[in-house]
Amino acid sequence: MTVTIFHNPACGTSRNTLAAIRETGVEPTVVEYLKAGWTKAQLQDLLGKLDLGPRGILRVKGTPAAELGLTDPAVSDDAILDAMVTHPILVERPIVTSPKGAVLSRPSERVFDILDNAPAAFVKEDGERVLPGNAPDA
Repeated sequence: MTVTIFHNPACGTSRNTLAAIRETGVEPTVVEYLKAGWTKAQLQDLLGKLDLGPRGILRVKGTPAAELGLTDPAVSDDAILDAMVTHPILVERPIVTSPKGAVLSRPSERVFDILDNAPAAFVKEDGERVLPGNAPDA
């Protein structure tokens, strides 16, 4: 199974998601998007797979989203995408793709929805034990 994670190693949820993927026996392609950046076409492709609009992956917390005016409902999708290309931190993380689909893996256990061989249980880095298949909707 080919799995790609758009990852921020400074984010606990992203680290937990990466560990969860590896727990299934898969070594994913890891894209550190803060280093690699985004293209508009790449974001549009991911949004199509996620069945979301740009606001669905806009990260506000800890980003310049508000200062850039992106939280204003009148801001266009194109303007949000352009800002995400310029400021990769504006994209919520982690996003994971697999042959079974794509997911914004918040909380981290949502990744099991698109992976094979989910473990019976998974322990996050903070010690929380979660059961695959019981992830709440984001």
